[in-house]
Amino acid sequence: MSTSESSTPLTPASSASSATPDPSASPASATSPNPSASLASPTAATPPASGTQTSHDQHGRYAAASSVEDFRHNLAAVQARIEAACQRAGRDPASVRLLPVSKTVDEARIRMAYAAGARFLGENKVQEAFGKWEAMQDLPDLKWAVIGHLQTNKAKVVARFASEFQALDSLRVAEALDRRLQAEGRGLDVFVQVNTSGEPSKFGLAPDEVAAFIQQLPAFSALRVRGLMTLALFSDDAVRVRQCFVLLRTLRDRLRQSAPAGVGLDELSMGMSGDYEIAIEEGATVVRVGQAIFGARALPDSHYWPGFAKPAGEPGH
Repeated sequence: MSTSESSTPLTPASSASSATPDPSASPASATSPNPSASLASPTAATPPASGTQTSHDQHGRYAAASSVEDFRHNLAAVQARIEAACQRAGRDPASVRLLPVSKTVDEARIRMAYAAGARFLGENKVQEAFGKWEAMQDLPDLKWAVIGHLQTNKAKVVARFASEFQALDSLRVAEALDRRLQAEGRGLDVFVQVNTSGEPSKFGLAPDEVAAFIQQLPAFSALRVRGLMTLALFSDDAVRVRQCFVLLRTLRDRLRQSAPAGVGLDELSMGMSGDYEIAIEEGATVVRVGQAIFGARALPDSHYWPGFAKPAGEPGH
């Protein structure tokens, strides 16, 4: 990356202004605040104002799916909303992959989701995911993505079973995964996690650390870098949430200009049950949806996102 590119600050959403947009502003500026006015225009144009809102307080909103028919209905409902968001953004719905997130879900209900058509599931905790993988060896086409923070001592487990790892944010983890994958004789699709909200409770690289980080990744030949991942701000302020997604897309577009050979940046994993439609409007290619498919979870987010603490006056996810 050139000096002029790397010197341009990329501002996390939590440190940027959250003022209500001027009603007289153009639709694009009202719905898609630019994290850095000096950055080049994103490759995908922001759609006209759609009124898309966030809904991060998911607890109790969705009844637990308890039959194959429930899962068929929920998967179809989420897919319909994905297609509507793509239509608003002028995108092909086939460009967005739905990743159902099955954390806390027991084996019996996962089998129902499988019968309803789910073939690729996301999990936060490595041991929980590995146990489910072991229990469902009779479903060989069921794939697993690890989407939560990884400690180096768990790399050997991920290397055994995961098809995708979406939270790469350190060279120590990259080295540990690569070494274990080489021993297993297999490769792994990975996403680099970026902290676009600036919240200290979240893992991920700061935006201005990503360029140097990805320059080191070709050294780990078992890792297939596919793109970037982020968790948006935990807030019902749709403008600030959207800003996280704009930041990730803008960062990706800049990094493409200098990414080393073998590092793919086509994918953007962003958006969950409360905000995936906004994420799609801003370029998401993977959305991680749990409660809208499986139903409300009993455990709090702090169980799955270490260090997460709900900000005062803001809802949980």
